Amino acid sequence: MAICEGILQSLENIRAKENFDKVKIVRLEIGCFSGVETDAVHFSFDAVTRGTFAENATLEIIHQNGKAYCMDCANVFETTNRLEPCPRCNGINTMTYGGDALKIKDLEVV
Repeated sequence: MAICEGILQSLENIRAKENFDKVKIVRLEIGCFSGVETDAVHFSFDAVTRGTFAENATLEIIHQNGKAYCMDCANVFETTNRLEPCPRCNGINTMTYGGDALKIKDLEVV
């Protein structure tokens, strides 16, 4: 719920700058390592935006993978699992990065 309240606050700030009446679509980027449960975000978004300029807005979630770097063979690969072995050498000496974002990618407004 707190995440969606923060999103609504961000939308209010954008609205104050851009001067629009209503939000039709909100696109969020959520990384696989962000710890955010997308089903909960959908449910909470509807509840938080009820009675606001964003009521009935469609929430689209774009899932972002993380990346990993293999320290054995220098391979970089996309992953959704911090413990995934390198697909090139099958090594487990990897370091994950990225995939932890939660951000508003863009909006459609009227």
